[in-house]
Amino acid sequence: MSNPMTSSSVPASPAPATDGIVLRASHIAKTYQEGNLKTDVLSDVSFTLKRGETLAIVGASGSGKSTLLHIIGGLDTLTRGEVEVDGRILSALSDAERGRVRNRSLGFIYQFHHLLPEFTALENVCMPLLIRGVSIIDAQREAAALLERVGLGQRLGHKPAELSGGERQRCAVARALVTKPACVLGDEPTGNLDEGNAAQVYALMLELNREVGTSFILVTHDTRLAAKMDRTLELHNGVLR
Repeated sequence: MSNPMTSSSVPASPAPATDGIVLRASHIAKTYQEGNLKTDVLSDVSFTLKRGETLAIVGASGSGKSTLLHIIGGLDTLTRGEVEVDGRILSALSDAERGRVRNRSLGFIYQFHHLLPEFTALENVCMPLLIRGVSIIDAQREAAALLERVGLGQRLGHKPAELSGGERQRCAVARALVTKPACVLGDEPTGNLDEGNAAQVYALMLELNREVGTSFILVTHDTRLAAKMDRTLELHNGVLR
């Protein structure tokens, strides 16, 4: 079977920035306001992520880790600062353009898989490719090959309710990787798994990182996972350090 991550049927992601930076966050701040009450979640967050680099972001519960991930993924707005993904400044884009950047340059893995319950594993992994405009035949071939890679080759026709927790999360990893994104954002991607399944998902993500060159940013409480990343940054009082 050909390697699904090198097939030519999936359109290439945007050309990498000439400086090798996949994602650049510059002085990000986020303030929530309700009436006269203001809550500063992020005050001055800056970092860069190189192509192929893996980064763990750690911090206490409620420190704003998920908020930061949603901002750099274009899923939430910022109060101040800029986020640049594959050379595109998100705040300068329309909603439709941000959606295209998310589809072409980013993959997302959450603590809870967020698979569509009415669709099979194969159909769930096909979705990002179909949104991109890949034909159904090519999308199914890419999705099936990657599901085979993550150990779900015999489960293509099963819906999420028919899969174990570890299988559902491996399916979610396949969905995040199937478009060959420049960067995958993971929000506690193994937080709902037992130790054995968590280790399997860790190993899978790192294997695909090495083979494909996809960058990873993982928000995690798991110090073992953080130790496997190239870098670890701590979010404390709204600042990364």
